[in-house]
Amino acid sequence: MSVTNKNVIITGAAGGIGRAAALAFAKDGFGVLINYRTSEDAALALCREINEENGRAVCFRADVSARSEVDEMTDFARRELGRIGVLINNAGIAQQKMFCDITEQDFDRMMGVTVKGAFNCIQAALPDMVHEKSGKIINVSSMWGVCGASCEVHYSAAKSALIGLTKALARELAPSNIQVNCIAPGVIDTKMNASLGEETLELLKEESPMGRFGTPEEVAHLMLFLAGDGSDFITGQTIGIDGAFI
Repeated sequence: MSVTNKNVIITGAAGGIGRAAALAFAKDGFGVLINYRTSEDAALALCREINEENGRAVCFRADVSARSEVDEMTDFARRELGRIGVLINNAGIAQQKMFCDITEQDFDRMMGVTVKGAFNCIQAALPDMVHEKSGKIINVSSMWGVCGASCEVHYSAAKSALIGLTKALARELAPSNIQVNCIAPGVIDTKMNASLGEETLELLKEESPMGRFGTPEEVAHLMLFLAGDGSDFITGQTIGIDGAFI
């Protein structure tokens, strides 16, 4: 069975994977809340693009690590779109540092956005899903959350924690017919990864068995599958989308 309420909250949706997901879900008939924190112009432009194509989209600025802002965002989504049937925890930050150079502030911010952010958003959206006994929660981890990456220890740790949260929560919510899954993208062609530098990106491309990076649209297609009725017996899983990189 498909979700009862075809409304989705996508965090970190102004660009990259989140933007592609917003477009894909809107095209599939979902009402979409586009969450952003700093990229207001991009978020508003995306919202206009969806609505001009006869979709339903609204924007809301919120720092997902702040519970009060997440609660306000979720209440806004309910007022504007209706009850939430799908939540995509996509918001994240990247940072490359040697382990001994990572500050306490770096670590706390990484965990705050990635792990606490997902925790906040799930707790805020969950009552709608429990009420309907129908819902899909999709957490965006990373292949580095599976195997770890040097010079990205705090990033890898946060993404790995998200996998643990997914597994445990899937078991708890299974009796309520709510599926919780994680996706673990490899190197995806996004602005965030462009910050790695041309030389590093070329080395990563050479290391990839497919000889290329994934696209945000390919990740969005996987998200759509996990939000659909074809995934009703799939829960607690971490699904790699990395072109056999790991």
